[in-house]
Amino acid sequence: MSDSQTFCIYNAKVVTPETTLENGYVRVENGKIAFAGLPPELPPEKRNEWDAGAIDAKGGWVIPGFIDVHVHGGYGADFMYSNKEVLDTITKFHRDNGTTAMVATTMTASREALDRVLGEVQRYMSEPMPYAQLEGVHLEGPFINVKYKGAQNPAYMIDPQLDWLQDWVAKYPGVIKQVSLAPERSGALEAIEWLRGQGINVAAAHTDASYEQIEEAVKTGLNQAVHTFNAMTPIHHRNPGTAGAVLSLDGIVAELIADCIHVHPAVMKIVAKAKTDNNLVLITDAMSAAGLGDGDYELGGLDVVVKDGQARLKEGDSLAGSTLTMINAFRNFIRHVGVTLQEAVLLTSYNAAKALGIDDRTGSIAVGKQADLLLLDEDLNLLTVWVKGQSNR
Repeated sequence: MSDSQTFCIYNAKVVTPETTLENGYVRVENGKIAFAGLPPELPPEKRNEWDAGAIDAKGGWVIPGFIDVHVHGGYGADFMYSNKEVLDTITKFHRDNGTTAMVATTMTASREALDRVLGEVQRYMSEPMPYAQLEGVHLEGPFINVKYKGAQNPAYMIDPQLDWLQDWVAKYPGVIKQVSLAPERSGALEAIEWLRGQGINVAAAHTDASYEQIEEAVKTGLNQAVHTFNAMTPIHHRNPGTAGAVLSLDGIVAELIADCIHVHPAVMKIVAKAKTDNNLVLITDAMSAAGLGDGDYELGGLDVVVKDGQARLKEGDSLAGSTLTMINAFRNFIRHVGVTLQEAVLLTSYNAAKALGIDDRTGSIAVGKQADLLLLDEDLNLLTVWVKGQSNR
C-alpha cells in the first residue's frame, strides 16, 4: 500500500452527491478530500504544488468507496474465526474489490462464540487498520426463526435475550452496529426498543413474521431488513408478508444481494423502484469462498458446496451466502437493473454510510471527508482503491 496521502486525480468523471463532473479534479491532502470540482485556475507556482503526485484518470470514473454492511468473510477466511490474520485477510480481499468500509457479520452460534468475535473485532478496531475499515459487528442471529433458517445453524436459534445484548453493549461499547432477528419471536419487541435506544440498527431476518407483525416492529424501532426476499415470508397480493412490508414501508432500509442469483434481476428492478428514499443498500453476504474457486467450504459450522459461483448447503441445497464482491454488485445493478452510475453509487456507498451513521466522514465525495475513493475505467474495471488516502497500488 502506498504511503502517500497527498495527491490529485485529474481528467476524471467525478461522482459527487449533487452531480457527475466531466473533466473533474479531486485533490487529497493528508488522507482527506481537500477539493472536488472542475480543475481550478491557479498561478503556475501553485499549479506545480497542486499537481504534485498527479494521477491521470484518462476519462475514467472516480467514485466513493463501497460500504458493505453484511459480509461474512472472503478469500478463505470467516469472521466467526476472527483473529488478526483472519481480519487482515478478509479486509484486504474486499478492499482490493472496492470495499473501503464494512461490518463484520456473524452467524447463528453460541453466546461464547459470539462473545469471542466481538472481542477480536474490538481489538482489531482499536489499532490502525491497514485495509478496508471495520466499522463494527453485525449480529445475524441467533434470535431468528428456524422455519426460515436458510444456512444458519438451528441448534443455536433462540428467543432474543435482552441480558446478552445489554452485557455485550456494556462490554464492547460501540462495536455492535446491527442486530438481525425475527421480530415475531418472544421478547423481540423489547429487544428492538432497547437496541434502537442504544443507536443500534435492528433488521428483520430469517423471519416468519406477517405484514402486521413487521408494522408493529417498525413502530417499536425496527429499521432494516436483511437480504430482502431471502429467508422471509414472501409477498402475496392478499398476504404481503415480510417482503411486502419491506417494499411498502419507507422506514425500512432494505438490504439486497445483487448477484442475480439470490434475487432475479426483474425483481431487483422492482425493489429499486419501490425503495427510492435512500433506503436501499446493496450487500454481498459474501462467505469465505468469495475470491476462490468452486469446492467444499464451511459456513457457521455447516458444510457448503460452491459450484459455478453459487454457494449452497451440502445438505438441503439452501443458498449459503454468496461469492459476490461489491464491485460486481455495483456493475450488476447498472447492467442488469438499468440504474445510472450515479444511482448505483448511492446504493453501494452513501445509503450504507447513512444507515450506519458515518455519512459525516465517508460514503460520498465531499471536501473534508475521508479519501475513500475508487478509480474505475470507462468499462467499470476497478483500477485503484484508496482508503483514507492510502492506495492499494
